[in-house]
Amino acid sequence: MLLLRLLVTQIVLVASVMVSVLGSSYAAPAQDDDDQPGFIPDPAAERLDPKFQKTVVFYRTTEPPGTIIVQTSERYLYVVQPGGRALRYGIGVGRDGFQWQGLLKITRKQEWPDWTPPPEMIARQPYLPRWMAGGPGNPLGARALYLGNTVYRIHGTNQPQTIGTAVSSGCFRLVNSDVIDLYDRIPVGTKVVVRQRPGL
Repeated sequence: MLLLRLLVTQIVLVASVMVSVLGSSYAAPAQDDDDQPGFIPDPAAERLDPKFQKTVVFYRTTEPPGTIIVQTSERYLYVVQPGGRALRYGIGVGRDGFQWQGLLKITRKQEWPDWTPPPEMIARQPYLPRWMAGGPGNPLGARALYLGNTVYRIHGTNQPQTIGTAVSSGCFRLVNSDVIDLYDRIPVGTKVVVRQRPGL
């Protein structure tokens, strides 16, 4: 009987250690919504919760292959593929008051883009730099795809813990490995559909 109790105790201890290790191995939800220029995350921080990791899914749409569909309420970006499938990426979206929907095209692409916060962002966060060169600590991350003539972009991030949350000023952010993959797949001129709710 004593041997059985010892065995059960050891199993419980091992299980609790495994839960704490596995639970901390994914990016944690964001604790604040401010940009952190200059912060360089540990590469392990880019390991996303499985539900936000890039994957191929069944996806029903009338949009042609190659179209990007952003579902802000779901926190996913889809690249339509042939055969009723899509490549799905977990994203961070605009916080309340900064969400939008519409139809645009990718007008420009940039590797390691420089960052110039717009005046509206400076007014809300006066501590931000007025300009920052591209690089690992830049809030735009490794790549940016510019949406029409707006101030909005699909870009990387130096805050991987914000994927799956609503914290941005209207842009869509992916972890750097995902935005590099997307950048390599998507040409300038690609149609982008931004939706608040799922639909065809």
